[in-house]
Amino acid sequence: MLVRTSPPAEAGPAAEAATAETESAAASAETESAGKEVRRLDQVVIRFAGDSGDGMQLTGDRFTSETASFGNDLSTLPNFPAEIRAPAGTLPGVSSFQLHFADHDILTPGDAPDVLVAMNPAALKANLADVPRGAQIIVNTDEFTPRALTRAGYRTDPLDDGSLDGHSVHPVPLGTLTVEALKEFGLSRKDADRSKNMFALGLLSWMYHRPTQGTEAFLRTKFARRPGIAEANIAAFRAGWNFGETTEDFAVSYEVAPATEAFPPGTYRSVSGNLALSYGLVAAARQAGLPLFLGSYPITPASDILHELSRHKNFGVRTFQAEDEIAGIGAALGAAFGGSLGVTTTSGPGVALKSEAIGLAVSLELPLLVVDIQRGGPSTGLPTKTEQADLLQAMFGRNGEAPVPVIAPATPSDCFTAALDAARIALTYRTPVLLLSDGYLANGTEPWRIPQTGELPDLRVRFASGPNHTLDDGTEVFWPYKRDPRTLARPWAIPGTPGLEHRIGGIEKADGSGDISYDPANHDLMVRTRQAKIDGIDVPDLEADDPGAADGDGARLLVLGWGSTYGPVTAAVRRVRAAGHKIAQAHLRHINPFPANLGELLTAYDQVIVPEMNLGQLALLVRARYLVDARSHTQVNGMPFKAEELAHAFEEAIRHA
Repeated sequence: MLVRTSPPAEAGPAAEAATAETESAAASAETESAGKEVRRLDQVVIRFAGDSGDGMQLTGDRFTSETASFGNDLSTLPNFPAEIRAPAGTLPGVSSFQLHFADHDILTPGDAPDVLVAMNPAALKANLADVPRGAQIIVNTDEFTPRALTRAGYRTDPLDDGSLDGHSVHPVPLGTLTVEALKEFGLSRKDADRSKNMFALGLLSWMYHRPTQGTEAFLRTKFARRPGIAEANIAAFRAGWNFGETTEDFAVSYEVAPATEAFPPGTYRSVSGNLALSYGLVAAARQAGLPLFLGSYPITPASDILHELSRHKNFGVRTFQAEDEIAGIGAALGAAFGGSLGVTTTSGPGVALKSEAIGLAVSLELPLLVVDIQRGGPSTGLPTKTEQADLLQAMFGRNGEAPVPVIAPATPSDCFTAALDAARIALTYRTPVLLLSDGYLANGTEPWRIPQTGELPDLRVRFASGPNHTLDDGTEVFWPYKRDPRTLARPWAIPGTPGLEHRIGGIEKADGSGDISYDPANHDLMVRTRQAKIDGIDVPDLEADDPGAADGDGARLLVLGWGSTYGPVTAAVRRVRAAGHKIAQAHLRHINPFPANLGELLTAYDQVIVPEMNLGQLALLVRARYLVDARSHTQVNGMPFKAEELAHAFEEAIRHA
């Protein structure tokens, strides 16, 4: 955890330009240390790549943890295949982990790596196109055998044929060096070779002056039942560090100072989107004074939420791994009927299976959180890749008129706040709420300021406790669909409360009494009332970031984003402004209902561009609702946008306005 004790310096135009993600990691100072040159950088992007069995995700995670403890701002992008164990040495089996860290505020995991660690030929081939000329490539030469080269699709050895001449290549026999370092442990060559990722981690930790104590403590904890393996991995890690210190091939190491002015004061930790969302759900239940119930069926990339929440029984959390998606949401809806904060987690294919039960929750008007960690589709699609293509499904993917609030977090840490907001809406308005995260947010990490309890919203609810309606004959009764005139929410009655017996089910209810009704006029009234309830949800107005607007010199182009596009879009907007152009930005969290001022905001600009990781779903909604000429900029390649690509698109739009 990181403790900030001083407030950040006031940021002005100069500071914004200084922190814009427009420059490569340029050296700003050079010193001499221990006989080797030490260069100071403002930011670095590192990518670890290898077979899915090479431990690249663990290696990247450990480097990230040490970077967070050092005090840098950071953003990560894990990228791994869907196969449990793809064929070794093949392109489909390559797993990578990219980390961007800096001494200032950053927003994305970086467009291109400054350093690529390639554990085999396939890792090199799969990632080389992203590596700019002049970048460093650390290659595990032990794996560059004729057979491995052929399997990766190489006709000649790239280490010898000149194809890497534009890069700074460091050939390192990682396996051989690791096996040599672990001789005293009596391990087989195969077992010793498995620690080569720790050797690579030690080398990179030396190159960038990362702390080491946390990794050593982690390894001792991870292998507590096998202390010999723990010490072997620590020895490999230290050997990598010492190799960097002593070899002549690495004449320079680098320093990236802590981001002392990037964060408000507080206690920080590194957090992924799924972890932040889990913590947000626990916090929401505690603030509401309700038990938390998760009914879920495992599905990538949402399963981590089930895993995490299962660890928090001490906070009144109950988790149920159901036999299928329908059972998961059915159990969560039943828990909501019983007075719990009901949650179900899934991805796009699971939302399709849950659609009828979501419609049932709309009809029952019970609070329920449906968390969709979006992935590439359709059908099974790309389980480990990201996409934003479930928006229209979230809006309309149910039979009949079944409106559901939709909100979307912007960053991994924002998943915590979004979970609280979703719970607020569900509890206040007695409605299911769809929260749209995605694989990029779920697996990516960034620093998160741990809030104080007093900063969290009060979500306490009042259950019905007695009759709420008087019949014509003077009899006092409980009407389950008699509404709060402000929110249009119906009362929430806990089963077993004396005198509050009421009918519940999917057949249309009579207004007020909740009796089954087939009356056409009543159905029309109930449909319109449920829609009015959603339309009336209290969401804040949308604010545009337009520096010149206050002086009447605002931009003509507005970039409208939602969800995980926030980081790349904001980074691109910074680049465009640093180049001297005027550009405005607004980012939606609430998509249903839209903020009340969205139409007015959109019509204030000559051009509106909507970047999305789909084929233009938000743009479709905006064009239909507000009749504005919102233009899409889209991609559906399973990866987040690159800031450079977006900046180019925005500059083109400005030039051709």
